[in-house]
Amino acid sequence: MRHYLDHAATTPMHPAALDAMTRQLTVVGNASSLHTSGRAARRVVEESRESIAAALGCRPSEVVFTSGGTESDNLALRGTYASRRDADPRRTRLLVSEVEHHAVLDCAEFLVQHEGAEITWLACDADGRVAPETVRAAILADPGSAALVSVMWANNEVGTVQDIPGIAAMAHELGIPLHTDAVQAFGHVPMDLAAADVELAAVTAHKLGGPVGVGALVVKRDHTLVPLSHGGGQERQVRSGTLDVAGIRGFAVAVEQAMLDRETESIRLAALRDRLVGGAMALGLGIVPGGEWVAGDVTGRLPGSAHLLVPGCEGDSLLYLLDAAGIECSTGSACQAGVPQPSHVLLAMGLTQEQARGALRLSLGRTSTEDDVQAVLSALPAAVERARRAAGTSDTAPTVGAA
Repeated sequence: MRHYLDHAATTPMHPAALDAMTRQLTVVGNASSLHTSGRAARRVVEESRESIAAALGCRPSEVVFTSGGTESDNLALRGTYASRRDADPRRTRLLVSEVEHHAVLDCAEFLVQHEGAEITWLACDADGRVAPETVRAAILADPGSAALVSVMWANNEVGTVQDIPGIAAMAHELGIPLHTDAVQAFGHVPMDLAAADVELAAVTAHKLGGPVGVGALVVKRDHTLVPLSHGGGQERQVRSGTLDVAGIRGFAVAVEQAMLDRETESIRLAALRDRLVGGAMALGLGIVPGGEWVAGDVTGRLPGSAHLLVPGCEGDSLLYLLDAAGIECSTGSACQAGVPQPSHVLLAMGLTQEQARGALRLSLGRTSTEDDVQAVLSALPAAVERARRAAGTSDTAPTVGAA
């Protein structure tokens, strides 16, 4: 039997979203066409836009549909950088947190290499949290050059939830727009973009029970972006391309279901997460949680995020051994050019390379059960023993410091 604990990568579609999308796939109509079928498709898109906007706490006109989180992040950074630099050539500095997803990091590096941008890295604490005061100090170092602040709402590896309203307040006090990658947060923790006063927020469907390949960038109505794609002028002239009506419908239904279930599901998932983290620590293997872990917490850490640091092991070895035992999860490592690298998130949190290599990310979702948790706890001892033998370390490797 397989046990899926990689919901942070993608989570199964909600049955209601799958049904709505499947039915829409049988209906012809381009949402840009003016005939009856086109107008019907447009109605589906706009009704979906309204329900997604209501869940996000923004205006429907501020929701720009995209292919997902990566495109949304790229449109936010590249589009804003171009707009801000065109308005004032001095504004070439991006203020980016050290714990961002590569959709943000790599886009920022592209702007450095090809568009003359500079990056100021925003440091985090041992839990992966960026303080609003850190953002303020970074802006004040050279206010005239700051183009954009980018801090993710919730971390995709360790699950840390950032103080986005506090960071936005600091940025706006100094006149700098804020972008947040909210891909992991949307549908899992409370979000109100109007209250937080965020200019740009990236979200995607497949992290909350919708289809892969559709997402959105929330663009505050007074914020100017230079588009990356050109053509039909769909989506406020910001993102041209024929709209995926069926995908958008599935996205909207998934959002509706996530909002209905969020509070009760958060409590349920946090209980499973706590049993998983606490049970792993009780195995006597020196395992500690990555990032801040407080039992029952559903606001400071994503409810379904269990991140474990296993000393004396390579995370990749553990992943394959657990996979052979029927446990599907991921590590805290990114593989670049075939060479495993320690997680940049964990290094930014102050872990050594050795500590960061022994990371496991086990993420829970709607289909997760107590059986999944027990399966992990049953498989861990043998997997850790074999991984440590492969790494040439003892079974009683020293415990790493709490992250």
